[in-house]
Amino acid sequence: MPLSLTADRIAESGRRVELPGGRRAGPHLPVGPGLLRVAQRAAEIGASALQIFSDNPAAWRRRAELPPDAPEFRLRLAELDIAPLAIHAAYLVNLAGPDEDLFSRSVGVLRHELIHAPAFGARFINVHAGSHRGSGLQAGVARLVEGLTQALAEVPDGPDAPLVVVENSAGGGDSIGVTVEQLAAVFETASARGLDGRLAFCLDTAHLWGAGYKIAETAEIDLVLDDFDRLIGLERLAMIHLNDTTCELGSRHDRHTHLGEGRIGPAAMAHLLRHPALGHVAFYLETPRMEHGYDAVNMARLGDLAAGRPLTPGPDRQVEDDVELAVETDA
Repeated sequence: MPLSLTADRIAESGRRVELPGGRRAGPHLPVGPGLLRVAQRAAEIGASALQIFSDNPAAWRRRAELPPDAPEFRLRLAELDIAPLAIHAAYLVNLAGPDEDLFSRSVGVLRHELIHAPAFGARFINVHAGSHRGSGLQAGVARLVEGLTQALAEVPDGPDAPLVVVENSAGGGDSIGVTVEQLAAVFETASARGLDGRLAFCLDTAHLWGAGYKIAETAEIDLVLDDFDRLIGLERLAMIHLNDTTCELGSRHDRHTHLGEGRIGPAAMAHLLRHPALGHVAFYLETPRMEHGYDAVNMARLGDLAAGRPLTPGPDRQVEDDVELAVETDA
C-alpha cells in the first residue's frame, strides 16, 4: 500500500472492519467537530463501537444542558449499528482519595455522566479506579466503592441503565486497580454493597504492561484472563482498551502508541482480538492523534491483526502530511 494514501482512503470507504464472531471495536473520537460528524466518522473508518467524552475531560464543570444534537446522535448510532457506546469519565475524577472536596466533586461528575448517559445512548461509563493518595490500598478501595454507591444511588436501575466500568491502572501515584487482585478487591467490596449488577471492568493493555504484566507473550495474556475469570468472572469484563505502549515493562508509566508499533506488539494484540473467551467484550482504541486521521490507520491495523494480515503501513511523515491536509480541507 503506497505510503502517500490519505486516512480516508486507508479507511476503505467505510467498509466495516471485520472481527471474529461479530466482535465490536472502535476508537475514542474527539467530539469537537460535533456529535453527528463523530458518528459519521466512526462509520467511515469501519468502526462497530465508539468511545467519547461527553464534556470537557479536564474540567469539573459540566454543561447544564445536553448538546442539542445528542438525541439525533443516539438515533444515528443505532441506524449505523455502532454499539456499545462508552463515555469516558473526566480525567479529574478520583473516588479513591481521602480529600473530601475532591471526593464530592468526583461523585458529582460521575453521577452527571450516569444520569445523562441514556440521552447519548451510552451503555458504559468508563472510570479510572483512582488513587488512594497515601491513605492505603484498603482505604482507597473502600472509598472508591462508597463513591460508586453514592453516584449510583440517584440513577434508576434497569435493563437500559448504564454500567459503571472500572479501569485498571498502570500503577503510578498510589493508584489502585493495578493488579487483577486489586480489581477483585473492588468487586468484592462493591458486591457486599449490592453493586455487582451495576459494575463491570475494563482492562487497558498499556496499563497492564506498565503495571508489569508481560502481555507481549500470549501465554501471559492467558494467565491474566484466567486470573480475572477465577477472581471476578470474565462475564464482568465489558471493555478492553487496546493500546500499544512505548513505556518499559513495569515502569508504572502510561504512554500509548499505534497498534503494533510499541513494546506489546502485534502478536499480543491479535491474540486478544481472537481470544475465544472474549467474544462478548468490546474493544476500544485510545491511540494517539485520532483527530489527524490516525483513527483510520489504527482501525485498519485492527482489522489486519484480527485477520492475520500484514499490518497496514504505519503513519510516516508523508501520510501525516496527507492526513492533516485532508482534515483541514474537510473542516
